[in-house]
Order: sequence, then structure tokens, then C-alpha cells
Amino acid sequence: MNDIGGQTNVPPFPPVYRSSGLLLHVTSLPSPYGIGDVGPSAFSWIDRLQDAGQGWWQALPLGPTGYGNSPYQSLSSFAGNGLLISPDGLIADGLLQASDCESHFASDAVDYESIIPFKQRLLEKAWANFGAGERNDLRPAYDEFCAKQANWLEDYALFRALKAKYSGAYYLEWPEALVRRSPRAVSEARHELERQIDQVRFAQFLLFRQADQIKEYAHAKGVSLIGDLPFFVSPDSSDVWASPELFLLDEQRRPRFVAGVPPDYFSAQGQLWGNPVYNWDALRSTGYRWCLDRLRALLDHVDLIRLDHFRGFAAAWHVPAGAPTAQSGQWVPGPGAGFFEAVKRELGRLPFIAEDLGVITPDVTTLRDQFQVPGTRVLQFAFDGHRDNPYLPENFVPNTVVYTGTHDNAPTRQWYEELPDDQRRNFWSYLKRAPGESAEAAPALTFLAWSSMAALTIAPLQDLLNLGRGTRMNMPGSPNGNWSWRCTENMLSLPAFDWLRELTESSKRSASRGVTIRG
Repeated sequence: MNDIGGQTNVPPFPPVYRSSGLLLHVTSLPSPYGIGDVGPSAFSWIDRLQDAGQGWWQALPLGPTGYGNSPYQSLSSFAGNGLLISPDGLIADGLLQASDCESHFASDAVDYESIIPFKQRLLEKAWANFGAGERNDLRPAYDEFCAKQANWLEDYALFRALKAKYSGAYYLEWPEALVRRSPRAVSEARHELERQIDQVRFAQFLLFRQADQIKEYAHAKGVSLIGDLPFFVSPDSSDVWASPELFLLDEQRRPRFVAGVPPDYFSAQGQLWGNPVYNWDALRSTGYRWCLDRLRALLDHVDLIRLDHFRGFAAAWHVPAGAPTAQSGQWVPGPGAGFFEAVKRELGRLPFIAEDLGVITPDVTTLRDQFQVPGTRVLQFAFDGHRDNPYLPENFVPNTVVYTGTHDNAPTRQWYEELPDDQRRNFWSYLKRAPGESAEAAPALTFLAWSSMAALTIAPLQDLLNLGRGTRMNMPGSPNGNWSWRCTENMLSLPAFDWLRELTESSKRSASRGVTIRG
């Protein structure tokens, strides 16, 4: 057994031929409406992936965003982000007119302050038209959707309606009776806000309908979808409001501890995320029912799930609420093997990628390997000069997903420009090449990933396009200025896609070889 880098040489994850794909969040797609969506540009993107021989499209979490517009701080673990609804799709459905959707937004960034009210107006108009009798043929499908998704949709729709009523305030700032979900207060709110609740339900119906079309189209083109499941949930979410018993909260329903990580590569003081932590005893007593429902909800839309912060299943960093930094936290055991055994019994498979970055201890690698979940390797972390560095390709095992960088990294071109001189030398030495320019770094790192033994290789679109400063998706630990980058239409016709197809074929990763997902 090969134990280099802490991962045993187990067979590749769900039987997959050598394959590859690109990382691009839906919000980053081109569109005339200020933000990417699941409309025509998503279909065109799938065509582009197929043409380039790619078998996978990986996106970031798709839930409704709250604080900082972060997809990792969703207002619900089950709902979708209404900003991703395609206006073109609503026009095609006869729920909007083209004149309703006229807009003038920048093409290279998302301006959330402008986009949110614009999209809200469109959804209000579509709901009004539906209520007035437009597309009555959709009524049975809408009613069926509401009934099928009622276990989360009813709480989420009321949560969003109440949030709107109280001007977006954190739910703990609502009247006490609503915070504690007094049956009488909840019943009165449902009656008072009936129209607003129906509109939230309808928006989710529209989004799920469009998302189903995207998944069907991707599969027809030989492209599979990788989703991303945040480990924690937002403190201001319908999850915590509706199921407080599943979290470690005090008598006022405020978190007793919040999530984070100790000092690491990204932050000298650690990262203080602020999410409530789980009451694993309570979850275990239900057979992890809520967790299983959460997984099923995402698997309705994707084929494989990246488990963000995988190490939290072994142990998570609990920081006392109110602490100024994450440094005062401590490791607290997670659900461990019992959780994955429950998932395997329920789903019959473990369709996961483990995001096992950061401070990784032996219990994490043991848990990962016990269930043969593929680990994550990021090439930007590889060139510190140590030959036993687990991110060097020579230390990979097949059961690995390798990235040039992730949404939390700088684009490789910028990464190289900021790299210390000794690591630059290590980089070129490893490649057995004379030192080059920053423009050569991303193609070189992509070639290294694609030629590795890893079963699956992924590059952010920024790296394929050799983009640099100003195109980073997220700066961990920085609450502002993230999640706004977008590609433009002309970027998707660049020769880089031809180069990628040739690289994919020469490295025997072409999607034409076929992708098989167990399940």
C-alpha cells in the first residue's frame, strides 16, 4: 500500500476513466443581466466543455446567498439562489416579455447591490403574470413541486417572507415569538404573508425547473456535474431557525460556539467563520436524517459532491462565541465513520470528493481512506522544496482530484508573480525547464495536473485563460469584494479551449472515453 502524503493507494473513486473538467461558478457565466444564470450561457458553456473534451463542470454552492453574497453562507441548505434564474428562460416560458428584462450591467463583474433588486422585480412580474393566468398549464407541476419539497420549502418560504418584512434583519432580531417559532405567531405570519410566501415557492419552482433542464442537457453532452456542499450552515438561515435542536445554541438561540480554522496557509490568526456548530448527538439520534435529506437535495442537481471542509467530519474547530479571532478554539470530534456508514446504507454509494486541505491530522486521512473518498491536491501548494510534499504529483495516488488552484486561491498567473524566489526556482526545477515568465506558469501547472496519475483533474477557468490580478473569486478571511468575477462572451472563444482539447487527448483524459458514475 502506498502511503505517500497520507493517502493509501485505494482504487479510484466511483469507477471513472481518467478525466478532467473546469471550475466555474454559475454567477461567473456571461449574460446580459449582470450575473450568470442557468439560461442560454450555461447551455453554451456545456457545449464548450464538450468541444474541449471535458467530462466535468464544477460549480460553487448554489444556495441563496446571505452575508457578503458568499455561496458558503447560504440562507438554506435546500433552496436554490433565485439570482440564478434565467430571464431568457422566463421569456421563453411566456412569463415575461423581453421589454421587462431590458438592462445595462457591466459584463465583467457582478454588482450585487444592483442585481438583487433587478432580479426581484423580474420574479415579482413573473409571479403576477402566473397569478393572472399566464401558463396555467404549469400549475399542476408547480403544485406537485410544492408538495414534494414541502419538508423544507414551507419553512424556507416563510423565513424569506419574514426576512423581507423585517428589512433583512438577522432572524434573532425578529419578535421573540417568531424567533422561538410559537405556533400561534407562525400561523399568523403564514396568513399575513401568504402572497409573499407563494412568490418564494414559485421562484424555487422556476429555478429547479431550469436546473433540471441544465442537468439533462449536460448528460446528453457527456458532461457530469460536480456540486459543492458547505460543511456548516449560515447562522442566519432557515436551517437554524427551523431546526435549532440540531445546533449548539444557548437559551436565546444564539450560537454557543462558532466555526473556524486555526492559523494556516491562508491566515496567520486562523479564520473565524461565525457559523453555528452541530449538535452531533441530536443528529445521530435521528439517524442523520437532516444530513441525508441535505445530500439528496443536492444530488437531485449534480452527480458528484465536493464535501467542503471534509476534516470537520473527523473533528471541527470550535471557537467560543464572541472570541475576536479563531486562535482560542479547540478541536471537537465530528460524527466520524458512523456518518458515512449511514450515508452508504441510505444512498448505496458515497458520491463524494473530500476537500481535505488545511490542517489535516491522521484521523482525517484515516476516515477518508476508510471509505475510499478521493482526496484533494492543489498544485499551488507543491513547491516548498520538500520532496515529501503531498501536493507534488510524484506523491499522488490515483484516488485523487488535483486542482491547479481553487476558488480560494489566486489565479495561477498572479500566484506565480507573488511567489518567493526560492519557490519559483523550485517550480521550474520540478518542471525541468529553464525559468520562464509569469505568462507561462498557468499552462505549465495545467499540463502538470493533466499529466499526473490523479483520476480527475480540474482547473479554474481563470487558469485556462491565463488570467491574473483582478480575477480572483475569493480572498479567505476578507469579507468584502469577493464572488463577483465574471468571464465575458469573447473569452469563451479563445484558442485556449483548443489547446485544452489537445492536452486532454494527449493525457488520455478525453470525455469521449466515457465517464461512469456508480449509483
